[in-house]
Amino acid sequence: MNNFLYNLERKFGKYAIPNLTRNILILYVAGFVLQLLGRVLPFNLTDYLTLDVYQILHGQVWRLVTWILIPPVALSIWIIITLYLYYFIGTTMERTIGTFKYNVFIFGGALFMIIAAFVTFGVHAIVLKGNGALLAAYSGFMAPIFSTYYIQMAVFLTFAISYPDMQLLLMFIIPVKVKWLGIIYAAFLAFDAIYTGLIQGVYGVLFAILSQFINLFLFYLSTGRASHLNPKEIKRRQEFKRNVKMAPPGVTRHKCAVCGRTEKDNPNLEFRFCSKCNGNYEYCQDHLFTHQHVQ
Repeated sequence: MNNFLYNLERKFGKYAIPNLTRNILILYVAGFVLQLLGRVLPFNLTDYLTLDVYQILHGQVWRLVTWILIPPVALSIWIIITLYLYYFIGTTMERTIGTFKYNVFIFGGALFMIIAAFVTFGVHAIVLKGNGALLAAYSGFMAPIFSTYYIQMAVFLTFAISYPDMQLLLMFIIPVKVKWLGIIYAAFLAFDAIYTGLIQGVYGVLFAILSQFINLFLFYLSTGRASHLNPKEIKRRQEFKRNVKMAPPGVTRHKCAVCGRTEKDNPNLEFRFCSKCNGNYEYCQDHLFTHQHVQ
């Protein structure tokens, strides 16, 4: 997975969109304006922008793109605060994994969301036995579910994976580590998928959430955090542990090859070996994604 993304970046990295989170927020502003216009016009403009598969199959192909304009929730003071946090998290992730990989993650999430919408439509087509009127109604009902809301949730989970010990102020008062918020978010999504998607039969929720968990899993692989399952990495880790046991007292177990920090400097630091570096090079969480690979 790492090599695949690396080769893609070499070929298409120049086409990556910098400051992608900022551009998405600009699209949200346009979406909010359309929502406000819908209150004074005799029809709601955003109804013609949603990811409604039935309408797409009947010629309204612009919906494959325009659904990204629709903000995840209605305009309020809380959504402004939430979007500010989203901007911080998104720009941080772009700096962490690089502009190209962040583009792949966001556009991959959008692609998986479109696939989820078509899968949901296919399931309903089977259940309703091709009844056109009911199918059109169900498709319109499900369309708002396929939005950027779950993509945003996935972005936060990637942030929690990358910076588990960073603290955020909950309600601007209570300091909470990001990893605990990530666990709560993941549990909420799992509950929503099971209860709303399976038990209540709103399959759009189930497939929308699954699509983003798939994207998140692929991101997890791309970061190299699943490299501990690689036989070569297992062997290298075993050799490292043997060398540590033979080391004299006072020698640290982990040391970042960039900044030189060890677990004695900060017990909460996470260290990982880089599978793309040629040799046993270990990096702290701040330099795992940003260092220059040793070839």
